[in-house]
Amino acid sequence: MRYDRTVRLDADFATTVTAVREALAAQGFGILTEIDVTATLKTKLGHDMENYLILGACNPPLALRALDTDRTVGLLLPCNVVVRADGEHTAVQALDPGVMVTLTGLPDLRSVAEEATRRLDTALSSLEATG
Repeated sequence: MRYDRTVRLDADFATTVTAVREALAAQGFGILTEIDVTATLKTKLGHDMENYLILGACNPPLALRALDTDRTVGLLLPCNVVVRADGEHTAVQALDPGVMVTLTGLPDLRSVAEEATRRLDTALSSLEATG
C-alpha cells in the first residue's frame, strides 16, 4: 500500500522549502512543527546525511472535523510533509490522508481525508508547475 504523495523538483533544497511553505499556506495549512532531521542526527549521533526536513502541516478546520469524529485521530495529526534532497532533485512527500481512514477504520473520516487529499494534491501540483 502506498502511503505517500510525492513530487520531485529540479529546484534546490532551500528554494523548495520556501515554495512548499507557500503552497501549503495557499491551501489553508499552517506549519505547527519543523524537524530538521539532518541537523538532529548530526548533533545527536554525529551522522551526516542529505538535507531532510519534516514539516507538520495543519489545516485547522480539517483537524477540528477529524478530532470531532474521533479524539484519538490526533495521533495521526498533523499532516507530515517531508522535503528532502534526492540525488540531483528535491523530493516533496506528504502522507496520504487516506491512511487516516484505513488505519482507523472510521468511514466518518473519509470526507475529511478526501478534502485534505485534494488540498495537498493541489499544493503538490502547484510545486510541479513552478519547479
